Amino acid sequence: MFYKHNGSYTVESVTSGHPDKVCDQISDSILDAYLKADPKSRVAVETFGGHGKLVIGGEVTSKGKVDYAKIAQDVYKKIGYNNKLDISARIVTQSPDIAMGVDTGGAGDQGIMYGYATNETPEFLPKGVVLAHKLASRLEEMRKRGKIKWLKPDGKTQVTYRDGKLHTVLVSTQHAKNVSQEEIKKEITKKIIHPLLTPLERKTAKILVNPTGHFVSGGFEADTGLTGRKLMVDTYGGLVPHGGGCFSGKDATKVDRSGAYMCRYAAKSLVAGGYGKEVLVSVAYAIGVAEPLMVEAINEKGEDLSQIVRENFDFRPLAIIESLGLRNPIFKGTAAYGHFGKGNLPWEKIKKINKKHQNPNVFYELSKQL
Repeated sequence: MFYKHNGSYTVESVTSGHPDKVCDQISDSILDAYLKADPKSRVAVETFGGHGKLVIGGEVTSKGKVDYAKIAQDVYKKIGYNNKLDISARIVTQSPDIAMGVDTGGAGDQGIMYGYATNETPEFLPKGVVLAHKLASRLEEMRKRGKIKWLKPDGKTQVTYRDGKLHTVLVSTQHAKNVSQEEIKKEITKKIIHPLLTPLERKTAKILVNPTGHFVSGGFEADTGLTGRKLMVDTYGGLVPHGGGCFSGKDATKVDRSGAYMCRYAAKSLVAGGYGKEVLVSVAYAIGVAEPLMVEAINEKGEDLSQIVRENFDFRPLAIIESLGLRNPIFKGTAAYGHFGKGNLPWEKIKKINKKHQNPNVFYELSKQL
């Protein structure tokens, strides 16, 4: 098994109002704006914010024109923050050294990407990852619907499983000044946590709410944020390997993003096709080269599925863009509560696998002969 380690692990999520996620959403909103204006835009936008200041930087090659400051302020306000930001931007064109490789269909960078799927949940994700995201998104939902009026945008969630059972649920949420910690714990437990747990989990799980006892100052007022700093929240909670490249603010010629999406697409399709209860797919690229250096896949039994993946999925960057429709402005919706497990995203589709390869152990049989 890839992550279970006797069924004990901890994963986390954050709300859309967390400073890092604010930056991710701004970066992806800028990306979407460019793609709407010019679907072939090449975009690599980073956002850094904190204490009233927001800095946008990066490289863009596009026929479109985008008002960075307006997009950033609109995203910030829509999340739930009302203070005005002092915004500065420094955007230049993509390096010609990179462009010369991408122009011919090559990868926009070197790197290793991973995709994972498990049959543990309908989302094909570990149940802890699903629960952590649901808790965080429910905080936002209850706030925006006015169901808990003292809730503020910033927040984090965390869940711990021991021996396969839910052991601890932790919710930290920003709140108004005029509310007691007793009311916070009571309302969060009743309206946020318990609706997502089974009756047995409600009785047995330990619940922690705002362990510091005070969380009034949040967002950019209390902390800084940076695009791409929530890699594990965005993917699989740190339960499987991560290649290191972030997603937000990057168009799909950047294989950090598109390669990881294709790996997830392949892994989910293999699990759905009965090739394993869990599948991990990995790919590696050289900058400017279209063909991957490596495409590997393995299931929880150690069976090698690489040849099946290579014959059913084309990992060349332009092929990924075409098959998953990655020139469409769909990326703002990925920038909070994970990039996987959302049914409306193209890499969450399931592809029917060509089953002509019946022996997944070919790699291991060959390795014994070497």
